[in-house]
Amino acid sequence: MPESPTVGGTSEELYALADAMAAVIGGSVSIEDLDNRVLAYSSLPQQRIDDLRRKGILERRVPDQPEQREQYQQVLAAQGVLRLPVLAADELPRAAVAIRVGARPLGTIWAIEGDAPLTDSGESALLDGARLAAALLLGHHRPSALDRHGRDGVLRNALLGNDDANETRVRLGVPDPPRLTLLGFAQAVDADHGARHDIGLSAAVARHWAAVSAEAPVATINRGVYVLLLDDPPATARRLAEQAVAAVERTLDSSVRCALSRTTHDTAEVPSLRGEVDAILRVTTAGHDGRPVATLGEVHAGVLLTHLSDELTRHPGLRHPGIEAMVEHDRLHRTQYAASVTAWLEAACNIGDASQRLAVHPNTLKYRLRRIPELFGVDPLGHPDDRLSCWLQLRLARVAVEGIESMGRH
Repeated sequence: MPESPTVGGTSEELYALADAMAAVIGGSVSIEDLDNRVLAYSSLPQQRIDDLRRKGILERRVPDQPEQREQYQQVLAAQGVLRLPVLAADELPRAAVAIRVGARPLGTIWAIEGDAPLTDSGESALLDGARLAAALLLGHHRPSALDRHGRDGVLRNALLGNDDANETRVRLGVPDPPRLTLLGFAQAVDADHGARHDIGLSAAVARHWAAVSAEAPVATINRGVYVLLLDDPPATARRLAEQAVAAVERTLDSSVRCALSRTTHDTAEVPSLRGEVDAILRVTTAGHDGRPVATLGEVHAGVLLTHLSDELTRHPGLRHPGIEAMVEHDRLHRTQYAASVTAWLEAACNIGDASQRLAVHPNTLKYRLRRIPELFGVDPLGHPDDRLSCWLQLRLARVAVEGIESMGRH
């Protein structure tokens, strides 16, 4: 059997890599050399694990059995991920992949499958993990820890717009032409405690990316943690983002959101990528129904509404005084004029559908709509532009009230 490479200074990164794979797959992951020694293993809460894996971790070597030797040979001969039959009744199903550089084998990665069979994303995580493990085992640490710290500072300055784009490109070693995608991570609003900010988020994200893509700098600004991918196509960036969210959520045991920017070829656009990512996170972190990973196109309506709300806050004179009076009248007199207009507009001006939503008779709704121009000088029945303006302001007012009530509950 070929001689096993030494781990050198890679153990921490191998452990982080095992955790990253386990977060996607759902079961315990171990990284082994050619002598079946366990070099690193995942240690995530609630990961699936069996007695054979526990024994291998405790003894730092997989028990030597004829059936297992045959399985190792099959894995080392396979070109991709291999699904393996269980060897005992109490053993959980496994998938494995060889770690190699070219034709040279370096070791193996073994993953206990999660509650469901291995998915395409799980196979991709194993294949990516094998490639990264090979680099770590051979000592191919692209940046050192000190180099990474310096690169992270360069990214922070770039995100804040403090550095020249050419200087940023050179100091980060951006390829020519560049293919830049910014990922932003933040914790979601907690239903019981409101906005979350765990100081562990920055460390968890940095640890994950140190194992997954050492070239990608990581920077923390306020409550956001940002990762700049230098040369990944959009599909790869999406997959890496999803894997990162799964890994970091398991580490922190809380909901994490990731915003995925557009891909640009211009380093000067890095600050604007941050603005795009922040706008996405503002929407997706607002509740547990937010997408774990989202692009601007996927949450565009929410982003647009938050920007309009900001404009109305900065320029209160843009608000229609009649709508303000309608909302205040409802508050003081317990009437339902604003809710009636909103329901009617959201039902595409269908009286029947809107009255069912409000649980009132259609004639009651018609009466309220006729009274609104007389009471407040607002005509939701008029020009389409007037209806749009009316709906936007009422919609934003409702969001503001819901936000205040949510803060009060917390």
